[in-house]
Amino acid sequence: MIFEYTEVAPLGVNCFVVGCEETGQGVIVDPGGDAEKIIEMVSRHKLAIIAILNTHGHFDHVGANCAMVDLYKVPLMIHHSDSDMLQRVQEVSTRYGVPGGKNSPPADSFLEDGQEIGIGNLKIKVLHTPGHTQGGCCLYIQSEKKVITGDTLFADSIGRTDLPGGSHEQLLASIRNKLFTLPDDVTVYPGHGRATTIGYEKQNNPYF
Repeated sequence: MIFEYTEVAPLGVNCFVVGCEETGQGVIVDPGGDAEKIIEMVSRHKLAIIAILNTHGHFDHVGANCAMVDLYKVPLMIHHSDSDMLQRVQEVSTRYGVPGGKNSPPADSFLEDGQEIGIGNLKIKVLHTPGHTQGGCCLYIQSEKKVITGDTLFADSIGRTDLPGGSHEQLLASIRNKLFTLPDDVTVYPGHGRATTIGYEKQNNPYF
């Protein structure tokens, strides 16, 4: 498996490239900005991108959607509950003092809980984990014991729930029911900051 990520955009979002070595197919997860850095990752691995996936709709995670869709001509996927956010990137980014964001193209299809996305010989399972936003999703690669958690779960922390659509109780339930039921040795790759493991967070995360 090809799995690489880089920090992009002013708010330091982890953007991921996930690919199948055997077939050369790949996806981009959370292209928040700095399109040239993302393109370099894709080019270095010689991947044929087949989709763009957004873990949720906040402006810092979708800022380069337009550039990626324009370049690779592939479907954009997000949970339907967050799809309206894609058209408010400019408005919201300016409100938070990060001007220059470009509105995203609309979603071509929607991520659904339990859905499996095939990338060559790899499969990514969608885990709907509302709480940070209503459409927040995590992406679980069971064969590789990796899960991309967006802004649901961080190392020693959780996503903020004081923004529109957020719910602290719902986020805790999502983490307990969808993430803490995964094996302890699954590596967690959050939307910001360093990686961790499910087992470590179950034992040490102060919110639990």
